[in-house]
Amino acid sequence: MHNVSDRTVRGHIWIDGPEGVFIGWGRVSLLEEIHKYGSITRAAKSLGMAYRHAWDLVDSMNHQSKKPFVEVVAGGKGGGGAHVTEEGKKAIRLFRQFAKDFKVFLDREQKKLRF
Repeated sequence: MHNVSDRTVRGHIWIDGPEGVFIGWGRVSLLEEIHKYGSITRAAKSLGMAYRHAWDLVDSMNHQSKKPFVEVVAGGKGGGGAHVTEEGKKAIRLFRQFAKDFKVFLDREQKKLRF
Protein backbone atom coordinates (compact mmCIF):
# COMPACT_ATOMS: atom_id res chain seq x y z
CA MET A 1 0.00 0.00 0.00
CA HIS A 2 1.30 3.42 -0.93
CA ASN A 3 1.29 6.43 1.32
CA VAL A 4 -0.39 9.67 0.17
CA SER A 5 2.99 11.37 0.53
CA ASP A 6 4.22 9.14 -2.33
CA ARG A 7 2.15 11.21 -4.79
CA THR A 8 3.42 14.41 -6.33
CA VAL A 9 1.57 17.13 -8.19
CA ARG A 10 3.77 18.28 -11.07
CA GLY A 11 3.48 20.77 -13.85
CA HIS A 12 5.49 22.66 -16.40
CA ILE A 13 5.15 26.32 -17.26
CA TRP A 14 5.83 28.09 -20.54
CA ILE A 15 4.30 30.97 -22.45
CA ASP A 16 3.06 30.44 -25.99
CA GLY A 17 3.14 33.09 -28.69
CA PRO A 18 1.98 33.30 -32.30
CA GLU A 19 4.78 30.95 -33.45
CA GLY A 20 4.32 28.38 -30.68
CA VAL A 21 6.51 28.49 -27.58
CA PHE A 22 7.53 32.05 -26.79
CA ILE A 23 9.44 31.51 -23.57
CA GLY A 24 10.05 28.60 -21.21
CA TRP A 25 12.83 27.29 -18.99
CA GLY A 26 15.14 26.39 -21.88
CA ARG A 27 14.84 29.83 -23.43
CA VAL A 28 15.26 31.56 -20.08
CA SER A 29 18.40 29.51 -19.43
CA LEU A 30 19.72 30.50 -22.86
CA LEU A 31 19.03 34.19 -22.19
CA GLU A 32 20.80 33.94 -18.83
CA GLU A 33 23.84 32.30 -20.41
CA ILE A 34 23.97 34.91 -23.19
CA HIS A 35 23.88 37.58 -20.50
CA LYS A 36 26.67 35.78 -18.63
CA TYR A 37 28.98 35.19 -21.61
CA GLY A 38 28.03 37.98 -24.04
CA SER A 39 27.94 35.37 -26.79
CA ILE A 40 25.33 33.07 -28.31
CA THR A 41 28.09 30.60 -29.23
CA ARG A 42 29.47 30.37 -25.69
CA ALA A 43 25.96 30.29 -24.20
CA ALA A 44 24.98 27.41 -26.48
CA LYS A 45 28.16 25.48 -25.61
CA SER A 46 27.58 25.96 -21.89
CA LEU A 47 24.12 24.41 -22.29
CA GLY A 48 25.27 21.58 -24.59
CA MET A 49 23.16 23.07 -27.36
CA ALA A 50 23.99 23.44 -31.04
CA TYR A 51 24.66 27.03 -32.09
CA ARG A 52 22.02 26.81 -34.83
CA HIS A 53 19.37 25.74 -32.32
CA ALA A 54 20.33 28.56 -29.94
CA TRP A 55 20.19 31.06 -32.79
CA ASP A 56 16.74 29.77 -33.82
CA LEU A 57 15.47 30.18 -30.25
CA VAL A 58 16.83 33.73 -30.02
CA ASP A 59 15.36 34.57 -33.42
CA SER A 60 11.97 33.16 -32.39
CA MET A 61 11.89 35.18 -29.15
CA ASN A 62 13.00 38.34 -30.92
CA HIS A 63 10.34 37.99 -33.61
CA GLN A 64 7.56 37.27 -31.15
CA SER A 65 8.32 40.16 -28.78
CA LYS A 66 7.57 43.84 -29.27
CA LYS A 67 11.24 44.63 -28.62
CA PRO A 68 14.16 42.22 -29.10
CA PHE A 69 15.39 40.19 -26.14
CA VAL A 70 18.88 39.79 -27.61
CA GLU A 71 20.89 42.14 -29.77
CA VAL A 72 23.78 40.79 -31.82
CA VAL A 73 26.89 42.73 -32.73
CA ALA A 74 28.61 41.48 -35.89
CA GLY A 75 32.25 40.40 -35.63
CA GLY A 76 35.05 42.59 -36.75
CA LYS A 77 38.23 44.08 -35.37
CA GLY A 78 36.82 44.18 -31.82
CA GLY A 79 34.99 40.89 -32.23
CA GLY A 80 31.27 40.29 -32.20
CA GLY A 81 28.97 39.28 -29.46
CA ALA A 82 25.46 39.41 -28.15
CA HIS A 83 23.76 40.98 -25.20
CA VAL A 84 20.43 40.58 -23.48
CA THR A 85 18.40 43.77 -23.73
CA GLU A 86 16.40 45.34 -20.90
CA GLU A 87 13.31 43.73 -22.47
CA GLY A 88 15.04 40.34 -22.30
CA LYS A 89 16.04 40.89 -18.67
CA LYS A 90 12.45 41.84 -17.89
CA ALA A 91 11.25 38.62 -19.57
CA ILE A 92 13.66 36.58 -17.41
CA ARG A 93 12.39 38.26 -14.22
CA LEU A 94 8.72 37.86 -15.15
CA PHE A 95 9.13 34.23 -16.16
CA ARG A 96 10.97 33.41 -12.93
CA GLN A 97 8.17 35.10 -10.95
CA PHE A 98 5.52 33.13 -12.87
CA ALA A 99 7.44 29.93 -12.13
CA LYS A 100 7.71 30.81 -8.45
CA ASP A 101 3.96 31.52 -8.26
CA PHE A 102 3.26 28.28 -10.14
CA LYS A 103 5.35 26.33 -7.60
CA VAL A 104 3.30 27.85 -4.77
CA PHE A 105 0.13 26.74 -6.60
CA LEU A 106 1.48 23.20 -7.07
CA ASP A 107 2.50 22.97 -3.43
CA ARG A 108 -0.98 24.10 -2.35
CA GLU A 109 -2.63 21.55 -4.64
CA GLN A 110 -0.25 18.84 -3.38
CA LYS A 111 -1.78 19.24 0.08
CA LYS A 112 -5.22 18.34 -1.33
CA LEU A 113 -4.13 14.82 -2.27
CA ARG A 114 -6.10 12.63 0.13
CA PHE A 115 -7.08 9.60 -1.96
